[in-house]
Amino acid sequence: MDPRLLKELNAARQARKAAVLVTSLDDGCSRLVVEGEAIGGDLGVEVTARLRSGKSGSVEIDGRPHFLNVYLPPPRIVVIGAVHISQALYPMARIAGFDLAIIDPRTAFATAERFSGADLVADWPEDALKARPLDGYTALAALTHDPKIDDYPIAMALKSGCFYVGALGSRKTHGKRVERLKAEGFGDGEIARISAPIGLDIGAATPGEIAVAILADIIQAFRRRELAQEEARG
Repeated sequence: MDPRLLKELNAARQARKAAVLVTSLDDGCSRLVVEGEAIGGDLGVEVTARLRSGKSGSVEIDGRPHFLNVYLPPPRIVVIGAVHISQALYPMARIAGFDLAIIDPRTAFATAERFSGADLVADWPEDALKARPLDGYTALAALTHDPKIDDYPIAMALKSGCFYVGALGSRKTHGKRVERLKAEGFGDGEIARISAPIGLDIGAATPGEIAVAILADIIQAFRRRELAQEEARG
């Protein structure tokens, strides 16, 4: 790869931005298209589709063969709350291929003893997410039941376009959450993106079972995002 393109690609990776390396199979010339860059025509349509699906491959654009190599940030899960469910979810997420970080300002819960080896941040989400902002390749799971801790990251997840936003709590609890979000200016469409009660409805009762339901819900959201794009292209 051209050193200039490699430098641009590494910068995109560090910023957790997706990128597509577009190579002409006629002459070997390449260009890097970074997420958010405005590209028109058939190339723009194809790049957008590839960014959403995450699939590399060859394609004909304007009558000429090209290969599009897609680089997506690794999907990650940000958990708000160092609770029992988080303890079960942490190893499961790693097995499924997700990076996972846990944020909780309550130092009695956010301890290395309870989360050995985990990416654990004992700080308020308002501060933690400034250094590590959410993005479209992040799933947010709010698990504390405490609006003072959960509400801010939920709002940031909606604003940041996280591919999954889930929140623990009963329907009554979520109803109150909806009222608070509406008071902050969020519309019905945005709020409807929240999976609440969090996780697939499998009748989960124990922390381990709830963790399974959450992870399955996250995987479903991530994979259906790709399938929906494939259907749109078809």
